[in-house]
Amino acid sequence: MSSREKHIVVTLACFSLLLGYYLVNWIRMYQTVGLDQTTIFRLWATVIIVGIVVVIVGTILTYIGSNVVHAIKTGREEAEPMVEDERDKLIELKGEYAAYIVFSLGVFIAMLSFVFGQPALMMFSLIVLFSLLAQIVGNISELVRYRKGV
Repeated sequence: MSSREKHIVVTLACFSLLLGYYLVNWIRMYQTVGLDQTTIFRLWATVIIVGIVVVIVGTILTYIGSNVVHAIKTGREEAEPMVEDERDKLIELKGEYAAYIVFSLGVFIAMLSFVFGQPALMMFSLIVLFSLLAQIVGNISELVRYRKGV
């Protein structure tokens, strides 16, 4: 598995866990107190900040771990080279395209919810939900393309 694939797997795992956390807390909040402004803002901030921190820490730990394994296997202390070629860039662009489609559809659905009388907090909650889904779909798209060799 290349270092790029390892990064994608870590990012996919982090955002999948964040999506689960967001959905569980959002549904629980919606059923008990409704869309409370301070609670929903706290949930959004938690998801965004934890997402950034966990992905960064997870990526760093993955690179350190893979370099330790590489050093043990080869017996040398030099790091595993991280090379990015045109294929990697093409796969990344296709993953971003898939994420863009999901996010655009989500923004459209969020705006429709606002047009049909839902509160603005519902619209922004849907935008946060679809941004997490878009990241997951983009990562899955990239991982599938790496596995296919496209």
